[in-house]
Amino acid sequence: MLRRWFNRLAGSPRREWTEEDAARFEEDALGHLDALYRVALRMTRRPQDAEDLVQETYVKAFRFADKFESGTNLRAWLFKILTNTFLNLYRKDARQSEASSLDDVEEYYIYNRLAVGQGSNLSESAEDQALAGFIDVDVKRALEEVPEQFRLAVLLHDAEGFGYKEIAEITGVPMGTVMSRLSRGRKLLQRSLWQYAREAGYAKGDGSL
Repeated sequence: MLRRWFNRLAGSPRREWTEEDAARFEEDALGHLDALYRVALRMTRRPQDAEDLVQETYVKAFRFADKFESGTNLRAWLFKILTNTFLNLYRKDARQSEASSLDDVEEYYIYNRLAVGQGSNLSESAEDQALAGFIDVDVKRALEEVPEQFRLAVLLHDAEGFGYKEIAEITGVPMGTVMSRLSRGRKLLQRSLWQYAREAGYAKGDGSL
């Protein structure tokens, strides 16, 4: 039954899938479900939309499973499907995010501005201790304020551990663009976190360089 279902989804595959092929692919693909949903939720910002996006990702993955080259990076392949599906569904929003002017974005280094003593710089251990004051919801809120294209770069690199080359393949943009988006995304995230740090009393001052 599982083999027939995969063959039907695949349309006209290069070869017939065996029951073992289908079961192995399903097990491997579903092993990335949590990571896909985690990123989908940050993309869409709504649980129901994230579930729909992940579901559509898996439908496409199973439909074109015969096109996946065994031995290559299945995780990156699934994230590429997820990203392309999202951009196709939310292309208008993606364009608006890409067009956002970031020329005036300042680089905010929270650890140089956290309130310790009379405003002296923190040691690395003190920095870690202060940053630990952020709760998960603060980081999530700050991340949601970052425009989509840049947020995606931060998520894929800093949260999911993909390299520049992998992100370039996933998003379909040059590696230089990936690096630029990641840099700007981090700056925007730092700025948002700095604001939350001030509100929570972890930092003081106006945050100017």
